[in-house]
Amino acid sequence: MTDIRVKICGLTSPEQVAAAAQAGAAYVGFVFFPKSPRNLSVAQATALAVDVPVGIAKVALMVNPSDDDLDAITGAVPLDMIQLHGSESPRRVSEVRAHTGLPVMKAIGIADAADLAQIDAYAPVADQLLIDAKPPRSADLPGGNGLSFDWRLLQTRKYWTKPWMLAGGLTPDNVAQAVRLTGAKQVDVSSGVESAPGIKDAALIRAFTRAAHA
Repeated sequence: MTDIRVKICGLTSPEQVAAAAQAGAAYVGFVFFPKSPRNLSVAQATALAVDVPVGIAKVALMVNPSDDDLDAITGAVPLDMIQLHGSESPRRVSEVRAHTGLPVMKAIGIADAADLAQIDAYAPVADQLLIDAKPPRSADLPGGNGLSFDWRLLQTRKYWTKPWMLAGGLTPDNVAQAVRLTGAKQVDVSSGVESAPGIKDAALIRAFTRAAHA
């Protein structure tokens, strides 16, 4: 087995949190984005977060949050990391880190080789990078669309200055191949372990983590 760290994002119930923990997830993600079928209120996220076992990182996914948004969420939900999944600039990433005192993971959407330049722009200011598929222009969601990108684009990158996580269209059926092609040490999944939008399937979560470690 390989030492791959798995993040299960978009959890919405205690049963889903328990399934992720039992499967060996290193991170669990809570979504704060009203357009998402995985969106949580602050109260809902707080109730879920307090039951996450010690040692599993609790991540809040936000899209272009204001300082007021940050205060409302971090003031109530016990979190370990902020995931910025919008159009936040490198400067804004730095501001969020300073404002919250929490590590920040910045999502970067990739469609072609030109998009890889963003990695060097955000690596100096983010604690981690999430390399995701760029959503179509018509998409309502910045992530969780079940889309992947050409993983071979990452094969040319031999050196990373920050920890990074692979996302975008990963499933129990393709995650092992994605890890082999990219050398990823961390992977993120949301829609790929769902039976319906926003509904995580415990069997799929187990299958995903097994495949990631295979």
